[in-house]
Amino acid sequence: MKTTYDAIVIGAGPGAIFFAYEMTKLNKNKKVLLIEQGKRVEERTCPIEKVGKCVKCKPFCNITSGFSGAGAFSDGKLSLYNQEDEDFYVGGVLHEYVGVEETKKLIDYTDQIYLNFGAEKKLEGIEHKDEISKIKTKAKKEGLTLINIPIRHLGTEKAHELYKKLEYYLEENNVDLLFETIVEDLIIKDNEAKGVKVKNTKTGDIEEIFGKKVIIAVGRKGANWLVNMCETHNIKTEAGVVDIGVRYELPDEVMKDINKYMYEGKFIGRPGPFKDKVRTFCQNPSGFVSEEVYDNNLSLVNGHSYKEKKSTNTNLAILVSHHFNHPFNKPIDYGRNIAKNLNELGNGNIVVQRLGDIYRGKRTWEAELKNNKVVPTLKSAVAGDITFALGYRTMTDILQFIRCLDKVVEGFANPENLLYAPEIKFYSNKVTINKQFETSVKDLYCIGDGGGMTRGLMMASASGVQMARILENKI
Repeated sequence: MKTTYDAIVIGAGPGAIFFAYEMTKLNKNKKVLLIEQGKRVEERTCPIEKVGKCVKCKPFCNITSGFSGAGAFSDGKLSLYNQEDEDFYVGGVLHEYVGVEETKKLIDYTDQIYLNFGAEKKLEGIEHKDEISKIKTKAKKEGLTLINIPIRHLGTEKAHELYKKLEYYLEENNVDLLFETIVEDLIIKDNEAKGVKVKNTKTGDIEEIFGKKVIIAVGRKGANWLVNMCETHNIKTEAGVVDIGVRYELPDEVMKDINKYMYEGKFIGRPGPFKDKVRTFCQNPSGFVSEEVYDNNLSLVNGHSYKEKKSTNTNLAILVSHHFNHPFNKPIDYGRNIAKNLNELGNGNIVVQRLGDIYRGKRTWEAELKNNKVVPTLKSAVAGDITFALGYRTMTDILQFIRCLDKVVEGFANPENLLYAPEIKFYSNKVTINKQFETSVKDLYCIGDGGGMTRGLMMASASGVQMARILENKI
């Protein structure tokens, strides 16, 4: 491995991968290094399926860290766009930097790369236009907006195979990959990025690696690290948002029309009395609720959906967006405190509660959960009371949203449906960047979910492609 590179990328999620891929197409002679704290994609396995509970893998969770990042190990959905739309309603704000039409071209280009490496050719949500229109009309009457866009579903296990092919491709094409290595610090002199200081998690060896350009592509898992770097090096950031909520599990039968016509329906509302933005996210038909571990052993809930392995339940996130103003502006700390309290209530585990018990003002007991018609797919979840920690405003928003959606999807508010907590999205530290994706520090760039530009696999990948094109003639 060299100690000087044309470009150093921190993280090896979709943004980093597609940056490196595009660089191999633009100029193979440029030396690119991807630094990842987790493992190679083929070495990423979660013990929970064998032992029945999360064992808090050390030094990092294999679900949230490693080649292809956290998103690729959830359900592997690629969100595209509708040709007639003049905006992007999901996936992030890449179009605010490069324009709507250019973003569409980037997504088309990126989508073709995914197809070349084995992505599912079938697109969900492009048929059944009349049926979808009826659901949209019904939702509108209840104050809800239904966003329907084409989705390419990889499936958790198929995503592993696809990203393994990309991993091998990069290594075969002059890209260096450094695994199980943490970036302890950025090397910045006179407000100009020069490289990184890294530590091998196995040997403890520390070294400095220099590069002409340094690109931060850490994803949501690295949001806390990014906050520290911004504070340490005076990298400019903007006021952020934190999404806090639950993972909701209910029978496939209730969601059968949404699952059939769209695979994933994205509902957005602003229920009273607070009028906060509440949305569904990451829907997994016949899927499984999962547990992820973040920094300081914080356990968060997520969802998986496989191509072959199926349950009889659908799970999805219900998230509330919270904005903070003066004098408090630490959304990540706020979310972490909620997660910490919920973890303590669950003795280090995810907490699950029946919807009906919340309405009755009581906790859920293990015996009640065993006899529940909706059988939990996350076996390690602990029955309890999420209202102790989730917060009145957040909980009120979620319950009101569920009532509204029940009028669109009958059975959505069934008392035996399950709420798992915490589900929190740590992309709330938005780094200030220009149209070239450069931060306030010269030669330091930021792409993907961690810095607040994107929120999903496809747009994160497209941001990596654009980053490579921006730097093509600069390195």
